[in-house]
Amino acid sequence: MPSSRTGRPPVQRAPRRPAGPRPPRDNPVRRLYGRARRAWDRPLTAYYLILGGSLLITVLGLVMVYSASQITALQLSLPGSYFFRKQFLAAVLGGLLMLAASRMPSKLHRALAYPMLLGSVFLMILVQVPGIGVAVNGNQNWISVGGPFQLQPSEFGKLALVLWGADLLARKQDRRLLTQWKHMLVPLVPVAFMLLGLIMLGGDMGTAIILTAILFGLLWLAGAPTRLFGGVLAIAATLGVILIRTSPNRMARLACLGATEPGPGDSCWQAVHGIYALASGGLFGSGLGASVEKWGQLPEAHTDFIFAITGEELGLAGTLSVLALFAALGYAGIRVAGRTEDPFVRYAAGGVTTWITAQAVINIGAVLGLLPIAGVPLPLFSYGGSALLPTMFAIGLLIAFAREDPAARAALAMRQPRFGRKRAAVRGSAGREPRKWNTMRRRASARSSGER
Repeated sequence: MPSSRTGRPPVQRAPRRPAGPRPPRDNPVRRLYGRARRAWDRPLTAYYLILGGSLLITVLGLVMVYSASQITALQLSLPGSYFFRKQFLAAVLGGLLMLAASRMPSKLHRALAYPMLLGSVFLMILVQVPGIGVAVNGNQNWISVGGPFQLQPSEFGKLALVLWGADLLARKQDRRLLTQWKHMLVPLVPVAFMLLGLIMLGGDMGTAIILTAILFGLLWLAGAPTRLFGGVLAIAATLGVILIRTSPNRMARLACLGATEPGPGDSCWQAVHGIYALASGGLFGSGLGASVEKWGQLPEAHTDFIFAITGEELGLAGTLSVLALFAALGYAGIRVAGRTEDPFVRYAAGGVTTWITAQAVINIGAVLGLLPIAGVPLPLFSYGGSALLPTMFAIGLLIAFAREDPAARAALAMRQPRFGRKRAAVRGSAGREPRKWNTMRRRASARSSGER
């Protein structure tokens, strides 16, 4: 070994290790996705989505009702806030119903099923009695309650079918009767067709479509065979075609699909001006209250076509926000129905989710020109107390079902308010003497002044 100039042996350097694969860098997008997925899988996600989503839709709907109804109210020689005040009163009453429904146990919900069904049928029969029923826009589906207030019993029929159908299917599942097709269809389908007949007597096909969607949702959740499901669907489709072909008004609405001009006799005026309102909104809209179409151009601007006014004033951002809120509400309802072991909760949550989702799709599809105008309001958003009250009660059902999940119940029990813990600690320590802390200051104050 050659020596160095100093006579010391040369220092041998350790051989370099081959460079191994570097650890992957932390991708911020992947990290954000992981956090979002963990938050999405938490037990209280469905609870917060239902509560927060429904409240946001209702509040935004109140704002848009006030904006879209001012001109209509002034044209009727009414105060500009007339429709807003009625909708706000309905929202307050609906909030109380939602709170009550969210605190009720499932047994009480099931006990309300039969009284609500009988009451809805009785009110639907009263609608057809001359002198009691009131016709609005050619459909006799209203009852005058007194003064400016009117009631539409068919809206409560949706809630009644959900509760009664869920209770019926749950009892039959407990007895293992749903494997027989006659027990799956009878008496659910006959009662649903009776409600459909009472609704169609007044000419309201939009509400009948929603009721049919609820029926098919319940049959789907009950596990109806494909042939049975297809047979009921074929019967309903045949009846729908007959009802459309025998009504010139419904045929005219069907002919307005994809229309870009009002057409002869302005038969497609409402559909076309709804598209005009959406097209003029742009990305962020013309501003809240700055709609042009609500100045007498677009009929029913604060009811069936409030989504078009939302697109004109809030733009694409506003309409996508509304769609995102309804999508979150629908996902939360499906999650509640899929994670429960109680058959009544599964059927009721699935029925409510089908109801709200189908009604939102039909309303928005009609405004976009993709579906015929069915005359159904946008849930929680359009003007109409008769539609808002049962819908908010149904939202309360979903909240109650989300709270009954064992994991969600444990998570809510752990989230006691801080001031409650502090007050509990104060109450718990009230009977004990104050703790003496062993500090230098306390020891020094215990001595006499001569010992310092």
